[in-house]
Amino acid sequence: MNLSPEQRAIRDVVREFAVEEIQPTAAECDETAEFPEDVWDGLAEIDLTGMTVPEKYGGIDVDKMTYSLANEQVSYGSLSVATALSVHCLATSCLAEFSDEEQKERWLPEMAEGRPVGAFALSEPEAGSNPAEMSTEARKEGDEYVINGKKQWITNGKRADVIILFAKTDRDDPQSVTQFVVPKDAGVEVGKKEEKLGLRASDTTSLIFDNVRIPAAYRLTEEGRGLSAAFHILTGGRIGIASQAVGLSQAALDQAIDYAGEREQFGKPIADIQTIRHKFADMQTKLQAGRLLTRDAARLADAGEDHSMAASMAKYFASESAVEITNEAVQIHGGYGYTTDFDVERLYRDSKITTIYEGTSEIQKKVIARNLLG
Repeated sequence: MNLSPEQRAIRDVVREFAVEEIQPTAAECDETAEFPEDVWDGLAEIDLTGMTVPEKYGGIDVDKMTYSLANEQVSYGSLSVATALSVHCLATSCLAEFSDEEQKERWLPEMAEGRPVGAFALSEPEAGSNPAEMSTEARKEGDEYVINGKKQWITNGKRADVIILFAKTDRDDPQSVTQFVVPKDAGVEVGKKEEKLGLRASDTTSLIFDNVRIPAAYRLTEEGRGLSAAFHILTGGRIGIASQAVGLSQAALDQAIDYAGEREQFGKPIADIQTIRHKFADMQTKLQAGRLLTRDAARLADAGEDHSMAASMAKYFASESAVEITNEAVQIHGGYGYTTDFDVERLYRDSKITTIYEGTSEIQKKVIARNLLG
């Protein structure tokens, strides 16, 4: 699929930033489980924190293909950073699409510049793949909503100061899910930081709402229209996650190729051994297939066509392939691949989350089958 000169230029700028600014800190940030805030500021400087903000409010409002390319390249440097960025962009997407002019003016210009950071609060301890089961309630009292409940697995949970919240206006009515914007300083409590298999530099926390009061004007959708808004935004988000899986896979493949060219066994580089060469053939084929599925989904989205199935196919295939590709990268490194001396160990741990967040692989299969069979 041909890219425009502008798309190629953005891809190349972000790749350079990923290699020079993100990759060098990735291992240390994983080890310390600390997010690289200086890297975030660098992303803001090259306008990536404003990718889903209209130009009117200081953003660059990129098309889906460009958004996909940027996510791929940031993930090439660090999936933790790419995940934090994509969630921030989910938040700005919601504000750009669903808020009124007053809320757009209040939040979007500063968020386009990177601060405040955004979070997207949909999942709950007992409501992951089926958000209609959520129990968080936003009860109307006069000109305010009073929010009570708990959200789980929230990326940017500690870092964010603006939260896109989904809550029921009637706890007993699954059709009452509504979307709100909630400033953290309204009284939102940050729960414990999760200790995770991978994605360790990205803070993941719970968010606790205990009689948090917000003005009624902070409601972004009509009551009961929140889930449809969430699913609409997440369909585009799945293109971003597929792109991240592709970028992560490319990093693992590149590092495995470098290692195989230097590592010698039986008097020659292991890259000359047929078994290893066949591994690379499989890895490259899966990588490119995932990339093309992802770009096809982005192309359909930019054309204004139904891209629900395409986004799910891309997310499903690219994420499952990322697990397989990073696994093979570890195998090619042998014993060294099981140590923290090489990045493929971290890439392998990070890859698994791409099959889980923003819709598990099982949910993607459900979407694909529904599009095929009704």
